[in-house]
Amino acid sequence: MGKPFLKEYYLKFILYAVVIVLLNVAGLSLFFRFDLTANRIYSLSDASKQAVSTLSEPLNIKVFFSKNLPAPHNNTERYLRDLLTEYAAQAGRYFNFTFYNVSQETDMGDKANQNREMARDYGISPVQIRVMENDELKFKNAYMGLVILHGDLIEKIPAVTATDGLEYQLTGAIRKLNNKVSALLRQTDKINITMYMSSGLNAIAPLIGLDGLPHLGDDVAGAVKTLNNKNLGIFQFERKDISAPDELEKVAEKYDLMAMRWPDVPEKNIQAGSGTAGLVVEYKGKTRTLPLITAMEIPIIGTTYQMADPQGLGEQITAIMEKLIGINKDIGYLSDHGCPTLGPDRMAMMQGRGGNGLAVFDQLVGSRYNIKQIPLKDEGIPEGLNCLVIAKPTKHFSDYELFQIDQALMKGTNIAVFADAFEQQQGQGGMMGMPSFAPIDTGLEKLLAHYGLEIQKAYVLDKNAYKQQMPQSQGGGEQIIYFAPVIKDDAINNDPVFMKNIKGLVAMQISPIKYVKGGQDESKVSAVRLLSSSDQAWLMEDNINLNPMFLSPPPTDNDLSTYDLAYLLEGQFTSYFKGKPVPEKEAGETDTQDEDNVEGPQPPEAPAKNIEGLKAGNRVIETSAPAKIFVLGCAQMLHDNMLDQEGRSPNATFLLNAIDHLNDDDGTALLRSKQQTLNPISDTNPLAKSIIKGFNTIGLCVLVFLFGLGVWFFRSIKKKKIAHMFD
Repeated sequence: MGKPFLKEYYLKFILYAVVIVLLNVAGLSLFFRFDLTANRIYSLSDASKQAVSTLSEPLNIKVFFSKNLPAPHNNTERYLRDLLTEYAAQAGRYFNFTFYNVSQETDMGDKANQNREMARDYGISPVQIRVMENDELKFKNAYMGLVILHGDLIEKIPAVTATDGLEYQLTGAIRKLNNKVSALLRQTDKINITMYMSSGLNAIAPLIGLDGLPHLGDDVAGAVKTLNNKNLGIFQFERKDISAPDELEKVAEKYDLMAMRWPDVPEKNIQAGSGTAGLVVEYKGKTRTLPLITAMEIPIIGTTYQMADPQGLGEQITAIMEKLIGINKDIGYLSDHGCPTLGPDRMAMMQGRGGNGLAVFDQLVGSRYNIKQIPLKDEGIPEGLNCLVIAKPTKHFSDYELFQIDQALMKGTNIAVFADAFEQQQGQGGMMGMPSFAPIDTGLEKLLAHYGLEIQKAYVLDKNAYKQQMPQSQGGGEQIIYFAPVIKDDAINNDPVFMKNIKGLVAMQISPIKYVKGGQDESKVSAVRLLSSSDQAWLMEDNINLNPMFLSPPPTDNDLSTYDLAYLLEGQFTSYFKGKPVPEKEAGETDTQDEDNVEGPQPPEAPAKNIEGLKAGNRVIETSAPAKIFVLGCAQMLHDNMLDQEGRSPNATFLLNAIDHLNDDDGTALLRSKQQTLNPISDTNPLAKSIIKGFNTIGLCVLVFLFGLGVWFFRSIKKKKIAHMFD
């Protein structure tokens, strides 16, 4: 009986071997992988799938990677190859990638030289890596870069030295190219531009200083035609002349157009009438309005009227088009009112003092968006803006400037406010003098309070704070920086998509945010707390002194509490200026003539800027389109010392995710968050630590003993049953 059993054994062995070989062969062509990680960091995110699945033109990736690299770079190549394979599986026929061997050690000869020459032509140069050979540390040059080709456009990643953030880099580059090339080709629906231009306005145009108004319609039509030639004929243009009061009232109310009404002007033979002038851009149910005539209140002078510049109008239409169909998005940055400079503060560097620039923030945000700096005193907030960032304003806002911010929100521009409660001022004695802190009151506070948020005039100090290592010359050890709270996982709201996997942050000189109920209709506006301090925090409100040597917690725990630090409001807001007249624009020095200078040549008399009895209605949008307001009482988080240039730190991830959310791009925020490596262990009390430690040292041994005892017991029972059966 031994031989048949032996044959059966070998037959099973051969069958198992054949099955294993066939599975491996099938695995070469049928690619799949199970990702059991918590954040699915080895699987493509939805943002990556969408970026490649919408390709309408061929996209090629050329990878230049040296062979036989030591660890961990060999794993990087393998991960990159698997990642590109997953991209290809989602993209279909338009996505292709090729790995080029550029190693000098291979026997490819001229082919490898040609590949290296191709890499240099694309701007890919070798990088220096460390290699351990024969117990010696050596340095070696290796190619580890790639280029992405889409039409005539090229993006490159010159050095792929790690797997962290690689998917985010690739998806960002692919999306950037795809948006430029494919967005217009995908459009099947036209963007309708309707110009409402009342011919009756031509009669009063010279009386209000708008002599060129009769030609404005043709100029606008020509500008739209030029835009059509540049954008594959995506616009459909129509002109409408409306003067009937009833029809005018309906159109003006529907599209928030400024309706103008004037009385009889007998001396000019002008009859009473009404009219409007504006552009309405419509696409898939979304509308945006661009006024062709704007009215402005100026002290002493009164109401003045301005006509839109057709060339500037073309840029605004382009911005709206890009926002509606999702091409490159613009965000605005308030560049005056004392806000920090985007980029390095070169003046401060020349004077040898601490800078107030935001170089790293500018670099990180500028890689994803087109940042438009907006000097609010000189220019208005442009139409079609996705998001307006207001960072640490210190100078007063006039009511007219607040009106511009309010109306931008009403039109759907989301607002991010990074505000400080105090302004640090250098004390007497130069650099050695103790700084003082003056409360900041810009007027923006009353606008935010109306929307439902109040930044308190205080700093949050916390026992859970950053610990600074002291040098040996000062005794060594640690010093707790109470005004730099460490915001841990339990104080972070991870429910919003863009907050996923944000495990910890470090703030500095942060102020509490209070949600004010009753400012808005709570059925239309939702308030979400994003960050809070620990329950071991307290406030410093008066006599601000941030010298760590003089800071200590309150004597009793009754004075400790938790404070909200960041909020997000979403919904339809009510205007702060609802039911109020439009504020007047403050007159600058150039608006009034110097009374002392009366001898020089006088300018010619300007035409009248107003007509008695002329009224312009519907100038205030009272209810907003769906919009968002993000408020963080810590502008210090934007500074260079709080961010990293790669954008991988928790602080940078949080800020970039918030900007993405305000630009309706939660997919990219989620993609960035899953690369987050900070995953701190939750705090436990001493009793819990002792129990866990005792279980690991003694409990596991007891469990193993009990398990072995159970196995022995069941084996004994089984033996007795078998003995009883064959007794």
